[in-house]
Amino acid sequence: MNFDFTEEYILDNDYVLLRPLEVADKELIINYGITEPEIWRYNVNGGDGKEKFEIYFDTAIKLLKEKNHYPFIIFDKRSGQYIGMTRFYEVSNEFSRLDIGYTWYGKNFQGTGINKMCKFLLLEFAFEKLGAIRVGFGANSKNERSINAMKSIGCKVEGILRNYSKDADGNVIDSIKLSILKEEWVGNVKEALKNKIENKL
Repeated sequence: MNFDFTEEYILDNDYVLLRPLEVADKELIINYGITEPEIWRYNVNGGDGKEKFEIYFDTAIKLLKEKNHYPFIIFDKRSGQYIGMTRFYEVSNEFSRLDIGYTWYGKNFQGTGINKMCKFLLLEFAFEKLGAIRVGFGANSKNERSINAMKSIGCKVEGILRNYSKDADGNVIDSIKLSILKEEWVGNVKEALKNKIENKL
């Protein structure tokens, strides 16, 4: 695999654009932390409230500079708004794998097909441009909305990691792990996801 943290990867289609997170982006999306606390319920350490969001955002920038995580800001072309974030992490060029996660969207953009569009772009890029053979996903085992969303794009459940992480309140939680393999993407996941997106539009 050939992931390069120094590259500016921009992924887009007619509806959404994902670009690398920048320091100046904080003011574009901090309102989601201040006014929509419910979307942070399952995020590690949370992002609800100005102070928590600033820590969440600054940590994402720090991890990018350290070449650990690669966060994207998400722009919805139809509304002309920045609406959330997602990222690549657990990147291993040696083993040709990475994970997609830390994804959130503003409430008005959940259930609109935006997530499937973003995941399609990320998966297509990972498998077809970077040369990944595996893309992993994870979530709080109680986060049914997120788990169902991952299953709906073609992820297969691998198992539960007990006492693996924490929720927004600092409680220890179990984490569910899922993945898509390259042969699954090429075999039927890509086409099935594309059809779901087209039916949503």
